[in-house]
Amino acid sequence: MSSFTVALNFEDGVTRFIDCKAGEKVLDAAFRAKINLPMDCSDGVCGTCKCRAESGSYDLGDDYIDDALTEDEKNTGLVLTCQMVPQSDCVIAVPTTSTSCKTGQSSFGTTVSKVELHNDAAVVLELDVDATAPVFLPGQYVNIGVPGSGQHRSYSFSSAPGESKISFLIKKIPGGVMSRWLETAQPGDKLDLQGPLGSFYLRNVQRPLLFLAGGTGLAPFLSMLEVLARTNSQQKVHLIYGVTRDLDLVQVDALEAYAARLPNFTYATVVADAASNHPRKGWVTQHVPANALNDGDVDVYLCGPPPMVDAVRKYFDDEGVKPSSFYYEKFTPNAVPEAKAA
Repeated sequence: MSSFTVALNFEDGVTRFIDCKAGEKVLDAAFRAKINLPMDCSDGVCGTCKCRAESGSYDLGDDYIDDALTEDEKNTGLVLTCQMVPQSDCVIAVPTTSTSCKTGQSSFGTTVSKVELHNDAAVVLELDVDATAPVFLPGQYVNIGVPGSGQHRSYSFSSAPGESKISFLIKKIPGGVMSRWLETAQPGDKLDLQGPLGSFYLRNVQRPLLFLAGGTGLAPFLSMLEVLARTNSQQKVHLIYGVTRDLDLVQVDALEAYAARLPNFTYATVVADAASNHPRKGWVTQHVPANALNDGDVDVYLCGPPPMVDAVRKYFDDEGVKPSSFYYEKFTPNAVPEAKAA
């Protein structure tokens, strides 16, 4: 008997994954996992369990009334979890918090396998997972407890889901809590992680993609690109990677490798420093090719510091461009990423 993985994304950023058996309704699978999704009647009458299916295929049957779920709502992706039977892996947005559903973040232990310094700009942290490989959506992040500090820091996965070895691209901040710890970290050191978290993740790929990365905001795109490569995606993907200095350009070799694996993937690097000899200088908005916008029929993903996110949003407004979908995540050092869809 086959089963499917269903990601439940809550309003507070927590994501929980449940296993849904063949023919099993999502609400029943969630209760079996001790996650109390909103419900009242459980018979397709009240509409209390209404959520939004963001990806995947499923069957809703016809045992519900129109007052609980109208045809228009169904056509926009709304579902009743008491009637929804997955026919593939699915992602569901739950319009309430994880705590109200009596669940919370998952925790897992890891062991440091490699700490690789990239100039003075960033560190690649590679970890072995101590038990079961974590499940997450490409683009999501975790909170990493910094040993001996009582604090945690939030970082996006740069590796793909389902691996026993996971990685992160971490900005090196002089005097930063995590940066100081990484200076002496050794293979074998233990780290505790909580997550996955965040609503910034790769959705169903139905049209061309434009990825805009600022600095270590490249990390979630590396995870997304690996998933696209593994699924042999044929959609056009263009990534623009902007940094402040030449030394901030890291893991360009990984992008080159994806260009070789993904037939329709292209990328460009941009350096803001006016003194740089880089062939493309300035801001990412100055180097967006017109064909990458595809007359608005494009899904845009943006991850970078707040000024970059604000500049890109203004650029779209000034150009009169309204992408089909626009997902963005702002991050600042020592702050939890803030994900949005526009």
